[in-house]
Amino acid sequence: MPAAFGLAHLWTQGDGVIRTIAVLLLLMSVASWVVIVLKALDLRRHRAQARQVEAFWHSRDFADGLARLGDGVDNPFYLLATQGREAAAHIRGLDGERAAQLHDGFDISEWVTRALRHAIDDFVARLQAGLWILASVGSTAPFVGLFGTVWGIYHALIGIGTSGSAALDQVAGPIGEALIMTALGLAVAIPAVLGYNALVRGQKALVHRVNRFAHELHAYFVTGARVGGAVSDGKVRPLRNDGR
Repeated sequence: MPAAFGLAHLWTQGDGVIRTIAVLLLLMSVASWVVIVLKALDLRRHRAQARQVEAFWHSRDFADGLARLGDGVDNPFYLLATQGREAAAHIRGLDGERAAQLHDGFDISEWVTRALRHAIDDFVARLQAGLWILASVGSTAPFVGLFGTVWGIYHALIGIGTSGSAALDQVAGPIGEALIMTALGLAVAIPAVLGYNALVRGQKALVHRVNRFAHELHAYFVTGARVGGAVSDGKVRPLRNDGR
């Protein structure tokens, strides 16, 4: 390609619409990569937290189990354990609150299930926050680039008609530069789509582990033993709840 043509020439010779589209595609690309990197780091951190679940069940008591789960900030497993414990203590009247409330009609299974489900819903909402950016970029960036191409070709044809020359060297350069906008749109959309699919797949696996942990916690708070808990000498040895 001659030195007179290319991205730099497209920017200097393009009008306000072409420059606006180029800046918009750049912003969409930056936003996509920021979301991909941040969400990938979140998944990595949550997977490390999930590996501590078995250590939780092998703890001496509930307090030691919470310590093994790690920091409670943005830790879905820690939050599930604490909210489940608080729900079980509340419905049993262990938190000192005795005033009659509407939820007093729930049994402990329903109340713990409700608390755990709310915690899971809140975590899933936080986990999926920002994915709409990738979905939007992946679906709209090709059309934004295509619009830039159509606009560029239109102005290129007007310039060619004004000059009165339809030689190949006069047509190929401007038309080729206009097609760059479509390529830029695809270059922005493809990473967004691939990143979205990879993140959704990873998040589904993580949510499955969170749901399984919640199921085990429900059984523990209702029955006093983990579902499929460790068996020694024919007896299930449940985790003790702070000595109670």
